[in-house]
Amino acid sequence: MTMPLINWWAVLVAGISSFVVGGIWYSPGLFGKAWMKDNNFTEEEIRKGNKGKVFGFTLIFSLLMAVNLAMFLSTPADCPPQCAAKTDITWGAIAGLLAGIWTFSAIAIHSLFELKPWRLIFINGFYSVVALILMGAIIGAWR
Repeated sequence: MTMPLINWWAVLVAGISSFVVGGIWYSPGLFGKAWMKDNNFTEEEIRKGNKGKVFGFTLIFSLLMAVNLAMFLSTPADCPPQCAAKTDITWGAIAGLLAGIWTFSAIAIHSLFELKPWRLIFINGFYSVVALILMGAIIGAWR
């Protein structure tokens, strides 16, 4: 990890992108209704929830994910051949995919012990995969 090689604007945009993807992913037009049903939530419970706290922490955690991914992708662009993969949009997206598989697996393990249905595991797990691929692509492209 090389802190001076981290583009903090890319980290900010990547973190926000995850937040935006989540808004689309969990919208009623995509997976929101299935997610609510599998969690046994009503629309009233969702409306009454503390949205400021939920969205605030969601943004913080999205930014933490982006910082973490940026640290893993902070290899120099002019890295000699013996270096690991050079960071670009492709490697960023691949690293995001690999991180997404990792988080998908953690979500699946927790959800299995909580006796959650497979549909919910896939909804939550693939959100993580998609969000991290996009975050990695943004960080990789914006070097």
